[in-house]
Amino acid sequence: MAETVDDISISYTEDDTVITRQLDKVVLTKGAWSTIVFKYQDWDRSKQEYGPVKFTIRRYQKRDGEYKQKSKFNISSIAQATKIIETLQKWIDE
Repeated sequence: MAETVDDISISYTEDDTVITRQLDKVVLTKGAWSTIVFKYQDWDRSKQEYGPVKFTIRRYQKRDGEYKQKSKFNISSIAQATKIIETLQKWIDE
């Protein structure tokens, strides 16, 4: 487990293949509870290539000196991300 927010990653390797490839991350909040949004791709075994870009928002709690994931919300497509952005922007502008 990660000791600092900067050490947190969602990259995952199995049998020398990167199954989840982290493309970017932004730390939204730091502290005992931290929120991070990640941009990533999953390996498609049948096509032998990476699939479309996805996003995930994850919350971590620091306990006993280590960050542990407590919750996550996966944004499965750019279309879904766009709808979330549009909705939030509308609410902010009201």
